[in-house]
Amino acid sequence: MSNRREYPYVGPSDLLDNLPVNSGRALVQSGADVINWLTETNQPREYDGSVIATFIIDADGQLWINDRRSEHVRCASGQNVLSAGEITFELNQTSVEVIDVTNQSTGYCPEVTSWWAVQQALEMANIIHPSDFTMKIIFRLCDHCGVKNIVKDDWFECGVCQSPLTEEWNFDQNN
Repeated sequence: MSNRREYPYVGPSDLLDNLPVNSGRALVQSGADVINWLTETNQPREYDGSVIATFIIDADGQLWINDRRSEHVRCASGQNVLSAGEITFELNQTSVEVIDVTNQSTGYCPEVTSWWAVQQALEMANIIHPSDFTMKIIFRLCDHCGVKNIVKDDWFECGVCQSPLTEEWNFDQNN
């Protein structure tokens, strides 16, 4: 369990303040849970038949999924997470496989090192998966103007005010 960090919600407070009682999320402990959730919620499929969902790994290491258009904070019921992003499932009648998974969550801005939690949850559910995030996003908060940034090509500079960005994850100061 390297780099066990719990990520607090760092998105807009109005989303946190207006969480519904029933979020529509589903706990995934096996591939059957994914199939049941897809059937019960009639999730739309991509052109290739795959399904993309919002996911979080809660503080207990459990994988939760929700509709792709839902916010991560809703999927997490407002709680801290070990990781968050988008996950793509490929399905056939008897099996589920993860073919794409990212840490794309501007509500939690998890580090790419949060992969360990995703991997552990998918292995516990016995779901085949990639060996790492298939798209890795580096998030940083500008200490000067307070804007969330996505770092590209190791260019640690704010896209708004051009101030240098820290190379260390720095959203914990925003609690």
